[in-house]
Amino acid sequence: MRTLLLAVCGLLFITESIAQTNFEQDSLKIRSIFDMALLDGKSYEWLDYLSNEIGGRLSGSLEAERAVKYTENELKELGLDRVWLQPVMVPKWTRGLPEYSYIETAPGITSIADICALGGSVATPDGGLKAEVIEVQGIEDLARYGRENIEGKIVFYNRPMRADLIHTFEAYGGCVDQRYSGAMEAAKYGAVGVVVRSMNLRMDDLPHTGTMNYGDLPAEQRIPACAISTNGAEYLSSALKLKPDLQFYFKQNCKTFPDVQSYNVIGEMTGSVYPNKYIVVGGHLDSWDLGDGSHDDGAGCVQSMEVLRLFKKINYTPKHTIRVVLFMNEENGLRGGNKYAEEAKLKREQHVFALESDAGGFTPRGFSFDTDDANFKQIKSWEPLFKPYLIHYFEKGGSGADIGPLKDNGIVLAGLRPDSQRYFDHHHAANDTFDAVNKRELELGGAAMASLVYLMDKYGTKTEMSSVKN
Repeated sequence: MRTLLLAVCGLLFITESIAQTNFEQDSLKIRSIFDMALLDGKSYEWLDYLSNEIGGRLSGSLEAERAVKYTENELKELGLDRVWLQPVMVPKWTRGLPEYSYIETAPGITSIADICALGGSVATPDGGLKAEVIEVQGIEDLARYGRENIEGKIVFYNRPMRADLIHTFEAYGGCVDQRYSGAMEAAKYGAVGVVVRSMNLRMDDLPHTGTMNYGDLPAEQRIPACAISTNGAEYLSSALKLKPDLQFYFKQNCKTFPDVQSYNVIGEMTGSVYPNKYIVVGGHLDSWDLGDGSHDDGAGCVQSMEVLRLFKKINYTPKHTIRVVLFMNEENGLRGGNKYAEEAKLKREQHVFALESDAGGFTPRGFSFDTDDANFKQIKSWEPLFKPYLIHYFEKGGSGADIGPLKDNGIVLAGLRPDSQRYFDHHHAANDTFDAVNKRELELGGAAMASLVYLMDKYGTKTEMSSVKN
């Protein structure tokens, strides 16, 4: 018994020694990643070009095409083992001439309203659209008012994002359905148009666009939909209380064209041990057209590119094949993410981990993970390695829209989680611009992503380890 006890104690000592050695090695490696990102980073320079030289990159646009060529060339400059373009057909919707709108409380008495067309909306008639307004707090309100109160009117969805929710993405999720499905549902009650309060926690004069969908509604029944700024929404709501029969006028000139070909941009470093097992890091290259898409999602793209650049700079040889994927068409179709997953399945590629950055370039706080308990337990054990950088928020949750189609029983999905309190001030609006991104915050996010990818590459997933043992 005494011999057995000594053996167990010896084994525990060896295990603890190995764990301590690994921790020290990992700590030094992560330190080198952060040093390189902060002292010799490239992400901010890349973002500057994407934002200021190319601009907003709406799917199917010339700017999106230029972004594909630019990022392809930059990835080739890194000396990766392989860089290529993955063709994908994407929708092409254009905004046309700037939108115009006013609120008319009496003949000749008007106030200009700040609006923008929602992505995918049809245009108004050539002379614009003018009608009375009915204010509702969400899609569920439509049934309460019924066709008799809605037909021939413009539906004004005025449910705000909840300011009492600390997690702003939860607040966004609680009201974004009125933007996405509001026109489709209002049309069923005979509405002639839709005005949606912008998805924004701040009071300002900036309308926020975003995708909307008509479902299987016939083309002749589709009604125009626009977003109104939060200040505009408050004014319209107050005016309706004083003058319920006021008129709202808006004109927008958007148009949908046939699908066009675009590309996902992909680069990879081949794994030295598991070349046929893949780790993906990425963001979406397309953006809306009102700003230049710096936070959504230029930041995520350049941070993902930076992961591979950092590995090259510190001479890190990955065990797994690591890919950066810059997805096209996340904003209004998710065609790029679906295409990548489809081809991966056809080629029987085994993806073990995927990380997406699509929550802005603000200060990173940590990551959320879509995985099982066994993998999450291992991931949680890495929190102390990130604590010195104040990036140790590790929780179960969502990952990212583009990597979602890769989900199966074995893969671990993750999303970078920056501080989100200011994100929706810029999201899909004209102030999503390069000047709103802090260089140091952007670089910290790229370093955090590279550090997590390094750990996943070194230790693998529990699913991998189980298959090796079996």
